[in-house]
Amino acid sequence: MTSFPGTRPYTVVAPAPGVGPHQWAGAPCALLDDDGSFVLAYRVRGDGDHNVIARSADGENFTTVATITGDRFGASMLERPALVRTGTGTWRLYVCCAEPGTSRWWIDALEAPTLEALPVAPITRVFSGDPVTAVKDPVVRRTAEGWEAWICCHALDVPGEEDRMSTAHATSADGLSWTWRGTVLSGRPGEWDARGARLTAVLPDGRAFYDGRATRAENWFERTGLAAPVGGRLVAVPDAPVVDVRYVDVLPLPDGGRRFYYEARLPDESHELRTELVPPGGW
Repeated sequence: MTSFPGTRPYTVVAPAPGVGPHQWAGAPCALLDDDGSFVLAYRVRGDGDHNVIARSADGENFTTVATITGDRFGASMLERPALVRTGTGTWRLYVCCAEPGTSRWWIDALEAPTLEALPVAPITRVFSGDPVTAVKDPVVRRTAEGWEAWICCHALDVPGEEDRMSTAHATSADGLSWTWRGTVLSGRPGEWDARGARLTAVLPDGRAFYDGRATRAENWFERTGLAAPVGGRLVAVPDAPVVDVRYVDVLPLPDGGRRFYYEARLPDESHELRTELVPPGGW
């Protein structure tokens, strides 16, 4: 059994920054610190794009401890960040950045001994993309074997069709120099995810939540489905629910429960960041 977000009572972690389209709080990345506190990184779009890093004792009520803006990177927009604790105890934030005046995106990394120091940390380029591929919305985790990442790739080879997306896998010894392992998740012609598939969370059993859309017109109206590993790739689970949220992250809790963090659309097309608690045994 797999629980899906959007089916339980929720708490608003961060409200929409304004009213109407492109007023978004969401695209979260959540983790537990060594002291048991919750740490959340997310994107705010509205009156200036920025990434927020916040901390909470209960997983619902967060206090901002750092803000990262696009001007440090020469970026016109920032999207979903990925926050990871390194093996030496430092914090590393992967920041995805839009190239002004183009459809290209790249991913940089910041590393610092504290969350509060990340906004002024040195910048390291980790995923550059290329003239026909925009790279963004990373999901990054450290494992016993090294590092792995899932990167949303947008094809730029056809003007006006840049919303098409797929997910590629990459591995690394240090989380900075990466080896591409190829596309692992793609959309399916004629299905709800025909226009593309963006992995958002990897579950302990290897399955994954992902965002998809059927048409170009559904850009920013993605929904969430479930994919399972098959022959080195991820394939949509055909009978799984498809729910009207996006950018789902799943945080395992020490008691065996889970917390969902996700972006939810409101009737005016603004987006807010929500969390839901899944108790032990409810997963």
